[in-house]
Amino acid sequence: MKILMVSSYLPYPLHDGGRIRLYNLLKFLKDKHEITLVCEKRENQTQADIDEVVKVCKKVIVYNRPKAFSSQNIVKAALSSNSFLKTVHTHKEIKRLIEKELATESFDLVHVETFYVMQNLPKTTLPIILVEHNIEYKVYQRYANKAPILTKPFLRLDALKIKKEEMAAWKRVNALVAVSPKEQEEMGEDAYLVPNGVDTKRFSLKKAPKNKKQKTVLFIGDFRWVANRDSVIYIIKNIWPSIVSKYPEIKLWVVGKNIPDSIRNLVNPTIVFDENAPERAEEIFQASDVLLSPVRVGGGTNFKILESMSCGTPVVTNKLGNEGLRAKDKSEILICEKPDEFANAVASLLKDEYTYEKMSRNGRDFVVKNFDWENVSLKLDEIYRSFQK
Repeated sequence: MKILMVSSYLPYPLHDGGRIRLYNLLKFLKDKHEITLVCEKRENQTQADIDEVVKVCKKVIVYNRPKAFSSQNIVKAALSSNSFLKTVHTHKEIKRLIEKELATESFDLVHVETFYVMQNLPKTTLPIILVEHNIEYKVYQRYANKAPILTKPFLRLDALKIKKEEMAAWKRVNALVAVSPKEQEEMGEDAYLVPNGVDTKRFSLKKAPKNKKQKTVLFIGDFRWVANRDSVIYIIKNIWPSIVSKYPEIKLWVVGKNIPDSIRNLVNPTIVFDENAPERAEEIFQASDVLLSPVRVGGGTNFKILESMSCGTPVVTNKLGNEGLRAKDKSEILICEKPDEFANAVASLLKDEYTYEKMSRNGRDFVVKNFDWENVSLKLDEIYRSFQK
């Protein structure tokens, strides 16, 4: 089938979950369909990044998106009925590029990645598939509820705008796709499920090092996202002191781009902030003993949790972190809610070799069975073919 895909981002390099998801789906669908991708490109993305995406698409058309956080966009969103999210993703030029493709090529359907670029899509008689990585308004509601009191009213108003826009986008499309079972249920009985996945061949089961004296607890993420900043601050302030008291010879390895000074200033001799970790993410997970990932803002399916489990590195998270996975607590994953529960879970894993090996093996088996990208791509392929004439 010939598919026009419209995305809010260029899916390379693979530094965040959205890019990882879209790139891998494109990779496994490229031999089944002809996909033309029209997408936004960030300032820091290069021609080499575009060239990588060209390898998995028939054609790639990029629009150089202006800086999102500008006074102009803030004022424009504040003085209109549009949310800030919709405002920064509304572009006449990208709409023109889409119109040109629709006028010059014959497509079977349109695939849209994230609702907040839907306004750039002109009217069309083609079937439209919308993929939601989260229920966005709920993510923004959670963030607004945790925000400082002075900004809370403005953020809550913006979340209400997002909800209205998101609901309208859902009504416009022919097929709605969620990435987690819980979000699928909330989107309605007609919503499809295409979960996030992992390249289980690349993120292979690690070999346990012998006589490793210092244990490493990992936190990894791109710190442009508020969810990652929130999580690591919560770990350092509320969980880490108790872990160190139980396990003095331990290190917290905080890996990611754009680590702000507000986090770096939380100095502790047992914490290492690392923006220059290996480019190959699998090496990071394989070098770590435990992934500590409390998710307090967000939704969907957490890629770093999948990748860690695929490498056999046990994961300690909370119910929200496991929401899109539904892995079995105390067998495939460890679920905690309170700081002392997190600390006890990490310490017990590192001290109990039998439990550690069981969690490592079970986590790997769970991911291979349920979240391998090749199998996940077949679910999207099936949705495409349901619209085949």
